[in-house]
Amino acid sequence: MKLWSDSFVDGEAIPAEFAFARVDPKHRVALAPNRNPHLAWWDLPQGTRSLVLICHDFDAPSVPDDVNHPDREVPTSLARVDFHHWVLVDLPPALASIAAGEFSDQVVPKGKAGPETRHGARHGLNDYTAWFAQDHDMAGEYYGYDGPCPPWNDALIHRYQFALHAIDLERLPLEGRFTGPQVLAAMQGHVLARATISGRYSLNPRLAEQPAPPA
Repeated sequence: MKLWSDSFVDGEAIPAEFAFARVDPKHRVALAPNRNPHLAWWDLPQGTRSLVLICHDFDAPSVPDDVNHPDREVPTSLARVDFHHWVLVDLPPALASIAAGEFSDQVVPKGKAGPETRHGARHGLNDYTAWFAQDHDMAGEYYGYDGPCPPWNDALIHRYQFALHAIDLERLPLEGRFTGPQVLAAMQGHVLARATISGRYSLNPRLAEQPAPPA
């Protein structure tokens, strides 16, 4: 099974078009277009009955003490945890691609609706749900895709992995609200194949990269 994107080069920088926030010289950061990237796949294994797509950041700070403080950086030595940006289940195996902006095309304060979405699929909650829980203007249930927004003072460039799983279930046995870890647990023993691509992103002005155009 193969997975690729026309929106960014595997292993390289993700364009700000597909991020939640971008570098802003006057205000440090500003909201970005927050479009989901294009993704396409082929060569699904025999017996595939649905697809599961998960995007997560490997490098979220494990403690928030230094996050977005102007007088210091989040050190690279800090322990890191996963942060899920997109949890999408029950995609039909006849589908071969997702268009850029098809599932997300702006930042939606308090989160986009879910879990039902296009193609008969369902969205899980991403981790902005917990991140914004104490923010009066942003708190809500964040379904679907919300792109990169690493701390603007992080000394580490964050890595974002998009993983497509071919599974032998037509519908994942989860109902109502569900999260990335719950999806990973529900898939155990049902994954026929897995394909991944990854990108990098930073809001730290001294680390932010100019993305190379896709080949």
